[in-house]
Amino acid sequence: MSAFVIGHMNPDTDSIISAIAITDLYKKLGKDVKAAAQGAPTPETKFVLDKFGLTAPEVVSDVAGKDLYLVDFSDLAQAPKGMDSANVLGIVDHHKLGDVTTNSPLLCWIWPAGCSCTVITNMYNFYGVEIPKDIAGGMLCAILSDTVIFKSVTCTPDDKKACEQLAKIAGVSDVKALGMEMYKVKSALEGATMDELVHRDYKDFDMGGKKVGIGQLEVVDLSMLDKYRDGLQKEIEKIKGEGRHSVFLLLTDIMKELEKPGRDPRGPFKPFSFAEGVSTMQDLKQGMKLPGIVTNITAFGAFVDIGVHQDGLVHISQLANRFVRDPNEVVKVHQEVLVTVLDVDIPRKRISLTMRGE
Repeated sequence: MSAFVIGHMNPDTDSIISAIAITDLYKKLGKDVKAAAQGAPTPETKFVLDKFGLTAPEVVSDVAGKDLYLVDFSDLAQAPKGMDSANVLGIVDHHKLGDVTTNSPLLCWIWPAGCSCTVITNMYNFYGVEIPKDIAGGMLCAILSDTVIFKSVTCTPDDKKACEQLAKIAGVSDVKALGMEMYKVKSALEGATMDELVHRDYKDFDMGGKKVGIGQLEVVDLSMLDKYRDGLQKEIEKIKGEGRHSVFLLLTDIMKELEKPGRDPRGPFKPFSFAEGVSTMQDLKQGMKLPGIVTNITAFGAFVDIGVHQDGLVHISQLANRFVRDPNEVVKVHQEVLVTVLDVDIPRKRISLTMRGE
């Protein structure tokens, strides 16, 4: 029986698109999986699914006895019914590790990024699997939504790099315009019930043994909520009365957020891209100078992603024009570097690189 790939309750765009993307990736890696969700798509998510021709996952409310891969959450408070007897095989998330426990080792990808789809983009790259155009479009939208078009304090350079890659694959030339399209749909209020508005982006958390609910409602102008405030307050009190210590609904003015200057203290973001025309090991030639990103650091050197689905090694002796005792003195994980190809061994899948100057 297929394992379910499932996100948190009251799924947002990241939760549903992550389930679709991980299902695609894991199927291509030979796993028997099926996308699932703990609810129907929100208006924003439905817009994204329709725009890129994606199908909404099956809605599943009870996972008792099932094998699961969790996406975009790892807190039991956000899990479906039957979680106590389910078998968790893996987690992909961008939040802090929650209280889900397992009886055996699991496949776990948890990064400090602004969106789970950023993590998944890097998973596709790590495994050397091509991202389909429709899924790339959905993942791009998920990142734009979660990071408020890069204005959220949780947005990282990894999110921006992932969006650049996904936009190229999806054929999206104006990323901001796409984000604004989504937010116009996301902020629509007419026809929605108070319950739907509060739960549009809502999660329960365990805080010191107390159940606390936190929701977020994003609109293009807070004045749009004036006639809904009393109804929203009553709905919050109702949800609190269902056994919660507290319930909070955060109201966000999208346009004011977008007017704010970038919060990244590292200065303007410069999009990173791998060398044009270099996508496989066969494209590599001795002496080529290529941009890359440090993916791992060991005692004997650093591994660098140069865009050919196989990381190259910069041996410790090749990190600088001086003696290096510890590679961490010279490079950091995720650092952008310029390397030169020393040798390529295609049969053994080995690439030797140098960062030494001439």
